[in-house]
Amino acid sequence: MKRQICFGLVVAAILFSGPSRATQLITEEEAKLPPPKGAVAADRRGILRGPKVEFVSSSDSVSSPMRLQLKFESFGGAKIDPESVKVTFLRTPNVDLTPRVKPFVQADGINMQDAELPPGEYTVRVDIKDSDGRPGTAIFTLKVAPK
Repeated sequence: MKRQICFGLVVAAILFSGPSRATQLITEEEAKLPPPKGAVAADRRGILRGPKVEFVSSSDSVSSPMRLQLKFESFGGAKIDPESVKVTFLRTPNVDLTPRVKPFVQADGINMQDAELPPGEYTVRVDIKDSDGRPGTAIFTLKVAPK
């Protein structure tokens, strides 16, 4: 009996879930926050063998929903620690996007097919660490065109 009820609930959830929708990466309210004052700090102390983060973009300006794709590269036999990934929307105050991106994080990068953002320019910082504890950071700007 329990098995039939569980099966019925699963079928109902599938039927009523509808089409998959985009994941809200940045909300309208967050987009309206003021930009950070002064220069954006990037930690680049000397030559390190820390991991590299590369933003993969098909063009300068995209429409929403967009594909957010980042590639991670580690060095010296170390592996990327997916649990260390932190994604921050640089505003005043900063907005932690990590929980929204976490389901799309893998050891080789982030592949978020349908990231929803309002039109505008958004500076994002991604911090990662490798299995040896070495940090890597990338800062990039997402330019979202009006629909």
